[in-house]
Amino acid sequence: MQEVLNINGISKSYGPIKALQNVSFQVPKGAVFGLLGPNGSGKTTLLSIVLDILKADSGSFAWFGHPGSPATRKQIGSLLETPNFYHYLSATDNLKITQAISGRGDAASIDTALKIVKLYERKNSKFSTYSLGMKQRLAIGAALLGNPDVLLFDEPTNGLDPVGIAEIRELIRELANQGKTIIMASHLLDEVEKVCTHVAIMKRGNLLTAGPVDEVLANEDIVELGSQDLNALEGILQQYQGITQIKTTDHQSLQAFFPVGTASMEAINKHCFEQGVVLNQLTLKKKSLETKFFELTND
Repeated sequence: MQEVLNINGISKSYGPIKALQNVSFQVPKGAVFGLLGPNGSGKTTLLSIVLDILKADSGSFAWFGHPGSPATRKQIGSLLETPNFYHYLSATDNLKITQAISGRGDAASIDTALKIVKLYERKNSKFSTYSLGMKQRLAIGAALLGNPDVLLFDEPTNGLDPVGIAEIRELIRELANQGKTIIMASHLLDEVEKVCTHVAIMKRGNLLTAGPVDEVLANEDIVELGSQDLNALEGILQQYQGITQIKTTDHQSLQAFFPVGTASMEAINKHCFEQGVVLNQLTLKKKSLETKFFELTND
């Protein structure tokens, strides 16, 4: 798969603080790439480096195969911090200023961006009259000026209520469906899991893991089982080959853990039935990104 961004061994320190330590990963074209980590993990520093806002101490990056090429800048739209729009100006006038400063797009692209973020009907309203969700959508509209191929968002749902979060999530999905490559830093794991195709998890400047979401999560099969007699069920599961661990859940059921790709629902059900236990629940569960995140980032 073609790579939009290749990060190779980037390190950055602020005095004794190591903000990034030899970070390397690739972002495929067309991906919705989630950059996850607690506060202080280096997400914003890394995005600032690949946007040429900060300089790395060591390492390199390449956009579209061109190391730091200025020619690619207009192919990238970004939202790194809370945008500084003028409260007394309309959405259109604010984007005219953004367009003039950035040099991306033209007058026609302003209306196009406002339509994409669903603010066209309010394009003449003052920024001060917008809800938080609308303000964030306008910021994304500013990033869309000039129809860039890649969008970088740093905490795009930060500070929003559930309605605003849902609005931004749906907008990101729509942009991805249009073929945009999206890189978003976030700590809202549930939101990232719902929209991202790829993920990189960071902690204290270190990259812990990176890859397609399904591959990052799929390090084991988790089978949830239930019956009227959990003690009997647990006893016969302990005789079943391939189970690495058995846990009791809060929902009056058991979880059996298998190496990834080895759990057979049919074989498990047959084994239990032949041992005299009738199952009332048998589900193959995917580990949540939140579970994986905390497993990796907890000391």
